Amino acid sequence: MKKAFVKSYGCQMNAYDAGRMSDLLASQGYAATESVEEADVVVLNTCHIREKAADKVYSELGRLRVLKTARAEAGLDTRIVVAGCVAQAEGKEILARAPSVDVVVGPQNYHRLADLLTRSASMRVVDTEFPVEDKFDHLPIRRTAAVSSFLTVQEGCDKFCAFCVVPYTRGAEVSRSVDAILDEARKLVRGGARELTLIGQNVNAYHGAGAGGVPVALPALIRALESIPELLRLRYTTSHPNDMAEDLIRAHGEIAALMPYLHLPVQSGSTRVLQAMNRKHTSDEYRRLIERVRRVRPDIALSSDFIVGFPGETDVEFEETMRLVAEIGFASAYSFKYSPRPGTPAAERDDAVPEAVKSERLAALQSLLDAQRHAFNASAVGHVVEVLVEKAGRHPGQVAGKTPHLLPVQFDAPTAAIGTVVPVRVVRAGSNSLFGEAVTDGAAAA
Repeated sequence: MKKAFVKSYGCQMNAYDAGRMSDLLASQGYAATESVEEADVVVLNTCHIREKAADKVYSELGRLRVLKTARAEAGLDTRIVVAGCVAQAEGKEILARAPSVDVVVGPQNYHRLADLLTRSASMRVVDTEFPVEDKFDHLPIRRTAAVSSFLTVQEGCDKFCAFCVVPYTRGAEVSRSVDAILDEARKLVRGGARELTLIGQNVNAYHGAGAGGVPVALPALIRALESIPELLRLRYTTSHPNDMAEDLIRAHGEIAALMPYLHLPVQSGSTRVLQAMNRKHTSDEYRRLIERVRRVRPDIALSSDFIVGFPGETDVEFEETMRLVAEIGFASAYSFKYSPRPGTPAAERDDAVPEAVKSERLAALQSLLDAQRHAFNASAVGHVVEVLVEKAGRHPGQVAGKTPHLLPVQFDAPTAAIGTVVPVRVVRAGSNSLFGEAVTDGAAAA
C-alpha cells in the first residue's frame, strides 16, 4: 500500500488542514505514516507568519532532496508537496529554489491534491489561484476524530495588520454556513470527538449563513453546536479585539459548553505601536474589553499574542506592554520578536529595532509571562478539576486530558476513560502539565 507523510507547521488551522489532506490522501489509497523514509508522498503544510517558519521549510526540503534521491536509487518514487501559506506566498519560487518539489498548492486549493499528484507525474505543478468552488464541498467525509478536534468555520482576514501576511495568503474573510458546520461537527462527534475548537484566522468575525440564508454571528453558531448530543465542550480561536461583540461576551456567561478560556491577541501595550500596526484598537480599549469579559466569566483564563521590537518601538513603549501584562495577567501567551514579512507595509519601514534590543525585550517579556503561567498552573493544586480525557498517558496505566482552562493533566486511570470527563484532584504542577488523582465517588471536592 502507498504511504503518505504529512507534516504541519504553525497555527491550528494548518493542523486542521493537514488532517483534511491526510483524509483526502487516505481516500486515494495512501496509508498515513509517521516515518518520512517510507513515504511515497510527503506533504509539508507550511506557515508564512514569521521568517523562521519559512526558513524551516527550505531546510526540511534540503533533507527531503537527499531522501528522494536515495529512494529513487532504490527504485522508489517519492512526490514532495509544499502546501499552505508559504506555497501561496512564494509559488513558483519554491520550484526554483527546491528542484525536488513536485507540487505547490495553496491553502484554498488542497482539495485538488489528488489531481495535482496525478499531473505531477509528467510535470511539476503550482496551484495557488483562489478557487471559485468551496474546497469543503470536495473533501472526503471525516470518519474518525480526536477527542479534542479542530473545526474550521471561518477563513481569511480583512484587518490588514501592518505586520501580517494572512490577508494575502488566506484571502478575504469568508465563513462557512451553519448547516455545513453542523454537518461536519456531527460527523466528528460520531467519530469520537467530544470537544470542538472552532477555528478561523479571525473567528469572532464569523458571519455564516443561517436559516433562510440570513447571516448569523459566532454566538448563534455556538448555541446551535451546543445542542449536538455527546458534544461536551466548545472553544474558539483566534479572535480580534474589534470583533469581540457584547453578545459573544455574554455567551461566555450563558453557554455551559463554552469553556472559560479566551485567546485574544493584543500584540502590544502601546497605543502608538498598535496604531502603527494598524490594529484599530487602543491598549485601554483592550483593558476595558477584558474587564467586560471578566464580569460575565470571572474564572476565565486569558491568552494572548505579543510582538516585541516592531519598527519604531521605543523602550518606553515596550514598558507599556510589560505594564499591560502585569495589570491583566495571562494564563498563557505567545510572544515573538518582530519578523518582517515581504509584501507587508511594516516590511517597508526604515526604523527597525536592533536585533539585540529585540532579543533583550523578548527575554524580559517571556520571563514575566512564564511567571504568570506558572502561577496560574500552581493555583490549581489542591483543587478538583474536570478533565476531558483525550489519550493514554506517557506511562502504563496513565491517561492525559485537559481542564476547562486548557491545562494539560496526567493521572492514573484506565484507557476506558478516554472521551469522558473525570473529576481529578490536582496534586502537583509541573513545568508544562498538572498531575492529579481521580476523585472517587463520594470524595469531597475542594
